[in-house]
Amino acid sequence: MATKKEFRINFTKAGLKNILKRKKTDDMLKDAKRNGLKKTLNAFDLIILGVGAIIGSGIFAVVGIAAAGGPESVGAGPALVVSMIIAAIACVFSALCYCEFATMLPVAGGAYIYTYATLGEFMAWMVGWILMLEYGLGFIAVSCAWSNHVVQFMKGFQGSLPALLTNPPIWLVSDYRTAITQLGDSAKEVVPTILGIPFCINLPAIFIIALITWILKRGTKDSTIMATVMVVIKLAVIALFICVGAFYVKPDNWLPFAPNGFDGVFMGAFIIFFAYIGFDALATTAEECKNPQRDLPIGIIGSLLITTLVYVLVALVLTGMQPTSGVAIPQGFLKAPMAYVMTMVHQDWVAGFISVGSIAGLTSVLLVLLMACTRILYAMSRDNFLPPIFRKLHRKTRTPNIITYVVAIISVLCVLGLDLNVAAELCNFGTFTSFIIICVAVLILRKIEPNRHRPFKVPFSPWFPLCGIICCGGLMIFSLKSLTTSAILFPIWLGIGALIYFHYGYKKNRKKEAKMLEIKLKAIEKTKAKELENNEQ
Repeated sequence: MATKKEFRINFTKAGLKNILKRKKTDDMLKDAKRNGLKKTLNAFDLIILGVGAIIGSGIFAVVGIAAAGGPESVGAGPALVVSMIIAAIACVFSALCYCEFATMLPVAGGAYIYTYATLGEFMAWMVGWILMLEYGLGFIAVSCAWSNHVVQFMKGFQGSLPALLTNPPIWLVSDYRTAITQLGDSAKEVVPTILGIPFCINLPAIFIIALITWILKRGTKDSTIMATVMVVIKLAVIALFICVGAFYVKPDNWLPFAPNGFDGVFMGAFIIFFAYIGFDALATTAEECKNPQRDLPIGIIGSLLITTLVYVLVALVLTGMQPTSGVAIPQGFLKAPMAYVMTMVHQDWVAGFISVGSIAGLTSVLLVLLMACTRILYAMSRDNFLPPIFRKLHRKTRTPNIITYVVAIISVLCVLGLDLNVAAELCNFGTFTSFIIICVAVLILRKIEPNRHRPFKVPFSPWFPLCGIICCGGLMIFSLKSLTTSAILFPIWLGIGALIYFHYGYKKNRKKEAKMLEIKLKAIEKTKAKELENNEQ
């Protein structure tokens, strides 16, 4: 009988061998086939989910900070167009690597699964832990952004709706930190207390978290229908902004084109990268695709091309309407740039439609982020890194409902206090790291399993994966010159993840291996006993 001590991590040759142990790709495919998710998605569904995930808070909010600058960064100015193209190029190299893996291993888990097949157990856990940061924190941050947009939208109905809806108390629509920032010392008089503790609750954010959870638990296909409606609305609104705004563009606003030089362009690329996060989430749905070998590359590359075109057109119109260098940048432009510039040219009706589009855009992003987060956790639970209850599927919809509820509850608790800027930066660090690892993993699997069938291959390998590593790594390293808070919090997150692995995941996997070995030995003994009995007869 094995003791607890035998399952603890030890940095001997045997211990390191366990840490680097890879999971066989054939075993992954067998697990997915034996107890997998329901296959409901086609290529069109994937493009809709991709566009739904990518076009959201980035283009409706972060684009203003990327153009004009933020507390810890300089802006790109009109050269934001170049920043967007740089970010898109960095994404394309990684996207091609995702396509190769997703068609070869159509299994839930995305980058986590791909890392397990190439870099081993410990790195797989760490990538999964990073993806939890990217999708989970992104989901919470976008929920708060959704709340802000809804509150601003409802103010337009003053006089038509009750004051509680058009001008709600700040303690009902924000966290305590935001209330202190906006009201100062008077917040203590406005915010109620329970047992001497200030009580703030972001009701709109909690509402949308509950709604998205309810939609997702109904099944992937119903969620895709909802995402389709949201995508059509926000694309129509963005088209309206481009068509109307083009008449108010002043070419003088495009000069100087790059007011902060390369620093502004590359920093803008790092910040606007948040607007591209989402296409990688499609890889987590591979197990739910009807024909992943054909549909996944179409969905990933197609959604990336569509959103890049949309982003460039928006950036040209936006920076052509609003000067972004040599002038004081109003807060309205930083929070809701598209609606703000339309208000400045007295096109309030367009600004109203943009508000509707931004709410729809954020809703579709929330849907895909929660789906991606739960699929990652489901895959990690299936590999014994998380409690087995997380891998339980709904009998009818074949979706991981329990883990969906768990993520929703944690999200509700976290919306009580979160800095949106820091959250976006942390998501970027997580995304860049996972993209770099995927590019490395493609090169490794080409070496260790060169004969495996690959329905899609990254062209010009190893140069394209190497370009992905250089682009993502370069932008991440360059951002460290300006960022402080997120640059400290990200290593702390990694450290916490490593501790969880050594105290839970490592032990669970060793116990499972011991149990499987025990079953195998018993089967061998039973076979030998039967052979001996037959010989005696």
